[in-house]
Amino acid sequence: MASTLAFMGDLVDAKAHYNAALALYRPAEHRRLMTRFGQDLRVTCLAFRSMVLWLLGYPDAALNDAECALMEARQIEHAATLMFTLNFPILINTYCGNYHAANERLNELVVLAEEKGAPFRKAEGVLRRGYVLTLTGAANAVEIVTAGIDLWRSAGSTIFTPEHEFMLAIAHADSDQFDDAWRCIDKAMMAVHATKERWCEAEAHRVAGEIALKSPQRDVAKAQAYFEHALTVARAQQAKSWELRAATSLARLLGDQGKRQTAHDVLAPIYDWFTEGFDTSDLRNAKALLRELRR
Repeated sequence: MASTLAFMGDLVDAKAHYNAALALYRPAEHRRLMTRFGQDLRVTCLAFRSMVLWLLGYPDAALNDAECALMEARQIEHAATLMFTLNFPILINTYCGNYHAANERLNELVVLAEEKGAPFRKAEGVLRRGYVLTLTGAANAVEIVTAGIDLWRSAGSTIFTPEHEFMLAIAHADSDQFDDAWRCIDKAMMAVHATKERWCEAEAHRVAGEIALKSPQRDVAKAQAYFEHALTVARAQQAKSWELRAATSLARLLGDQGKRQTAHDVLAPIYDWFTEGFDTSDLRNAKALLRELRR
């Protein structure tokens, strides 16, 4: 139930269900169930809760859950649990902008997946590598993300499709392949509506807004509409991390138009909401923009 709620964007209820499941877990009674379900249930809940905590705006707590899950996965000495769990410190560190830490876990996942002959986890490793390459502006990002998506689908999975597609859109846009970027955005939006996988809907719209600004036919009105929609979705889901990103994008656009006070009023409240994670890239970027808008 918790994971279904999380992927549908019902983050607060998802967190409550993960908390309840963790409170009910008894190692002597439940650990043996990992042979039935593929991985240990406590570690699974901790790992998925880390993703929800990041979305809800608690990056430090998210990293703590991800690392705690990984530590327990190592103690269990169950390869399937460890491969599953490695994905989450990779994910959280990537979204926090800790690319070196993400790459360290990625290297471990790739080696272990190869050793165990786990095609699904190998696909996961390629995709996550592609994400880091995309977000660091690597020239081969399109190639790696595309390869990861192909491997993922050949393993029979369609989950995370919206995220895959908007990440590929970023890579295409950074390579000036804007027709391909917009095709990926369209696929991301269609997947959100078809599957109801809405946890990253706000970010898909924000990315679309950034592409509208980078395109040769720069469209400021279209970009602003995407950013505003991203804010609306993020606020409805209480997805504070996506809200911060959307507010930063919108505030930057408004500031470029000379609307500095309006821009400040968009960004300051969500920045001030945060109580942790001030060394993450998103919060550093927001702080720098607020400082610029106050000049």
